[in-house]
Amino acid sequence: MSTLRVTVERLTVLTHPNADALELAQVGLYRAVVAKGAYKTGDLAVYIPEQAVLPAGLIEELGLTGRLAGGNHDRVKAVRLRGELSQGVVCRPAAISEAELTAAEADGTDLAERLGITKWVPPIPVGMGGDVESAPELLPWVDVENLKRFPDVFEPGEPVVVTEKLHGTCCLLTLHAGSGEVQVSSKGIGSQGLALKEDGANLYWRTVRAHGVPEVAARLAERLDAERVGVFGEVFGVGVQDLGYGESGRTELPGYAVFAVSAVIDGQLRWLDAAELLDGELPLVPELWRGPFDTETVLALADGRETVSGRQLHIREGVVVRPVVERYSPVTGGRAIAKVVSGAYLTRKGGTEYE
Repeated sequence: MSTLRVTVERLTVLTHPNADALELAQVGLYRAVVAKGAYKTGDLAVYIPEQAVLPAGLIEELGLTGRLAGGNHDRVKAVRLRGELSQGVVCRPAAISEAELTAAEADGTDLAERLGITKWVPPIPVGMGGDVESAPELLPWVDVENLKRFPDVFEPGEPVVVTEKLHGTCCLLTLHAGSGEVQVSSKGIGSQGLALKEDGANLYWRTVRAHGVPEVAARLAERLDAERVGVFGEVFGVGVQDLGYGESGRTELPGYAVFAVSAVIDGQLRWLDAAELLDGELPLVPELWRGPFDTETVLALADGRETVSGRQLHIREGVVVRPVVERYSPVTGGRAIAKVVSGAYLTRKGGTEYE
């Protein structure tokens, strides 16, 4: 998931191609459908991204009662309005004055707390949960920001790799080289500094044991002379999420594909090239393209059919982009890495979202 930030943005207003009474307000590369005439290019407005949960008063003020997602109809979700993908909510809440809008836009203030907006946290199914223990040295995954929100993460022409984003659940494994201890967690549980105690019924532990991930991590630690090694993979299949890729998450060998490897070497955390390091030892997420960064190329790759099964069984969730040479991004304040999620995935019916 991306970081939730509710910010003030300067809008670009575009014509809606299929509706005379609607327009498109653009923030970054996101577009939100708005009433025609509500805004003009250059106006300031509050942008509330997807996965935001709104308080009842704000929902009523914005005229969104009964129109949002979730059991409580309070969650912002992408929708298609007259054929156009609308991502997020553009608004001018009464609680934020004109002067505050100007100041917040200038300094990038996050207005989420001020407006009572929180981030939606997916539920944890029984098979993905379990008893936990403190794991302060677990190597955690990071929130990957959306390229549409941060279109300047990559330089034009910068060599990048684009891989398929899989719809499963993120599995974190950390191997401690000195003791041989293995810690396993999910993204959500790991972000709390917690690991799952080993349990043969737990999806994550079943997966890493079945695929021999601890043994591969131990070999990597020895080769790299690393203190800790982190292997990050997606567990997928029917029974894990609504998109199954022709695999089953209920068997002894659930679908699994590695998307990242990190290691602590001489006290420094390094992100490494998983494909180069693993050399066929573990399944990898599919690489779709590599070459000079071009926004339109990446956006086009986010759509289409999945490639994991080799049979194009269903829609693709999206893509993840990273530079060929790992680097820091001053735009996001962390790794230079971004995702794009397909419109078909965002607006599908009956979808599940577990971390």
